[in-house]
Amino acid sequence: MFATYRPILSLLRGTAFLLAASGLHGLLLPLRGQAEGFSTAVLGLLGTAWAGGFVAGCFLAPRLVRRAGHVRAFGAFAASGAIIALLTGLMIHPVAWIILRAATGFTMAGAFMVIESWLNEKATNENRGTVFGLYMMVTYASIMAGQMIVAAGDVRSDSLFMVAGIFFCLALLPTAMSTADTPKPLQDVSLDIKSLYANSPVASVGCLLIGVANGAWGTLGAVYGARIGITTAEIALMMSLVVVAGAALQLPIGRVSDRTDRRYVLAAASMGAALFGLLVFLVTPRAGVTVIAMTACYGALAYTLYSLAVAHANDHASPEDFVKVSGGLLLLYGFGTMIGPLLGSSLMSLMRPESLFLATALAHVALAAYTLLRISRRAPVPVEAREAFTTMPSERGATPEAARLDPRIKPEQDG
Repeated sequence: MFATYRPILSLLRGTAFLLAASGLHGLLLPLRGQAEGFSTAVLGLLGTAWAGGFVAGCFLAPRLVRRAGHVRAFGAFAASGAIIALLTGLMIHPVAWIILRAATGFTMAGAFMVIESWLNEKATNENRGTVFGLYMMVTYASIMAGQMIVAAGDVRSDSLFMVAGIFFCLALLPTAMSTADTPKPLQDVSLDIKSLYANSPVASVGCLLIGVANGAWGTLGAVYGARIGITTAEIALMMSLVVVAGAALQLPIGRVSDRTDRRYVLAAASMGAALFGLLVFLVTPRAGVTVIAMTACYGALAYTLYSLAVAHANDHASPEDFVKVSGGLLLLYGFGTMIGPLLGSSLMSLMRPESLFLATALAHVALAAYTLLRISRRAPVPVEAREAFTTMPSERGATPEAARLDPRIKPEQDG
């Protein structure tokens, strides 16, 4: 049995190093930028640039991989990540960081597409669920580990940039030394917004709005923590627990949505996330423990929404369209993450740091309102005709290739 999973475990080790590097670098930049006196607008643009680069990478990386091959392409992407991490430590300048952050998003998209396609190639009908579960565990654990490394260092020194570069280089080793056969060439990514909306208006609009909220928080949450005066360790824990709380609540909320109209669950979770965001905005907590507890409650609801939206879309799609639908929704989410940091940084500049949660609340209220409107326009899918809810890996480290890892997808549907 172990021999069956050995090639997969090698790929997952590379994934762990890559995500740890991404989590570390992604949290370090806003904290160092805040310490250097970068404006809120610049810090928001870092998130927009990353998201833009990531979406561009999803479209362009398959061509690069087909030309160079999986192993060489992944080596180039990981090495580029290391170079970029070191350059951001050498060039402390807003314009340079925005450009480099876009390049990071592009290289991360390419690296993840290689890993996810490789995992999909090695997965079988019998172990696809196990592979998908392992991938999710590695994703969340590695991102959290990378973010917590920030708490052990000094954001004003260059050492953490070096550590991020080392982790990017370590991600090279498992795939470079692996004897596993390389998978089939990557397929080009396409986005058919008209078809996605016709399949599920709620999921299409929802993924865009969820991207707005999560993009604002993911980019500026650390800036919020620094400006209200909590410690770096508390910021790292806060950022990690928001995502982990959402991951932990995905399955129980998903099971509830299996038994009723998913749109009611989506609207309720959206309103819950909006209420917790507004609570932080109005109460303005300053004690680290209180801030962490309140933001974790926010994340427990906010980071379940994407999986609910995708599950609702798949209820309306035929099994052979799951990959197309899920991949398209992820791209819509990516476009939302370009908008979120701009909205969040604008409100934080105009008002106080807690205005970040006003930005997320606007997106969540809009999602809840639109979902309730659509409930009155379209009948729910009968319970017996629905696909069972499946938890999703963190959208921060997933490409359209991740949709092919869904346990419901069979290889013959994947072509």
